[in-house]
Amino acid sequence: MEVAQVLPMNGSVEEASYANNSLLQRKVISLTKSLRDEAITSLYCNTLPRSLAIADLGCSFGPNTFLVISEIIKVVEKLCRELNHKSPEYKVFLNDLPGNDFNDVFMSLDTFKEKLRNEMETEMGPCYFSGVPGSFYSRIFPDKSLHFVHSSYSLQWLSKIPEVGDNNKGNIYLTSTSPSNVHKAYYKQFQTDFSFFLKCRAEELVEGGHMILTFLGRKNSDPSSKESGYIWELMAMALNDMVLQGIIDQEKLNSFNIPNYYPSPSEVELEVLTEGSFSISRLEVSEVNWNALDNWDHFNDGYNVAQCIRAVAEPLLASHFGEGVIKEIFNRYKKILGDRMSKEKTKFTNLTLMMTRKA
Repeated sequence: MEVAQVLPMNGSVEEASYANNSLLQRKVISLTKSLRDEAITSLYCNTLPRSLAIADLGCSFGPNTFLVISEIIKVVEKLCRELNHKSPEYKVFLNDLPGNDFNDVFMSLDTFKEKLRNEMETEMGPCYFSGVPGSFYSRIFPDKSLHFVHSSYSLQWLSKIPEVGDNNKGNIYLTSTSPSNVHKAYYKQFQTDFSFFLKCRAEELVEGGHMILTFLGRKNSDPSSKESGYIWELMAMALNDMVLQGIIDQEKLNSFNIPNYYPSPSEVELEVLTEGSFSISRLEVSEVNWNALDNWDHFNDGYNVAQCIRAVAEPLLASHFGEGVIKEIFNRYKKILGDRMSKEKTKFTNLTLMMTRKA
């Protein structure tokens, strides 16, 4: 299974689409606004670019796609007014996998531009948008063509499923029952992917360029702790129940593993240090509830979180188990989530990195 072909988020405007179930991602973007503001302020004041190239990696589609871009431009325009500078031109590159719903992105572009201009106190510089399909685990931009790179809730996805064979039977991610070779395979894949990601971005960013990355991670040293893979452990419970009832084949389950890795701060720092192209200005840890709705209740907990996970994982599950069992998987998953969330505090841990390209 080619991961890049089955990782784009759920399209359409249906109930389980990413566009209708991405409030969690929006909350995380809001949590990291102060770091982005600091980074773009530092970049602009130190370089005063006449043309500012910004890339958002893993842009997806829906209400969150232009949020970060809008915030960045507003910060720069405010600085221009304060410093009495002419606004730069903006070159915005929106990247995601080829299967992403770029049509949705482009169809909402004019509305976004009009709204942004209306919110500006003065006339802003020209703004040019480009869609850039492709995996960010490869080169996707020319040498030294970018000033600012942003990515949120994308880098926890690996470029491929770690080579664990059928050694992780009954599990779909790292758990306390996963053999040590499974742990090693997941960590090795994270190291390979993240190191190559940094290498590619180092070639694409100008010297002194800034990068803000936010991804799911963990605070402790144990990659199989509840802090990281519990959301998938509960899904594995639903899948194992379906195996027992003959709905899903045991071999199908044994050969399925989620291509995620939730690193610790020390693991992230080590890869940045080892690759060597970036200096870390800040590494912050934050938390967000599994259920991102403010006026939530325990009755709807399971449904809301199941919909959020379905929006990002359905294509992956459908490609492996078939479209016919998806509804049943998430009906069971919803009940398991609701039960656990009524008894436990459930939070995702986020790592946010602010980095500068070294000279």
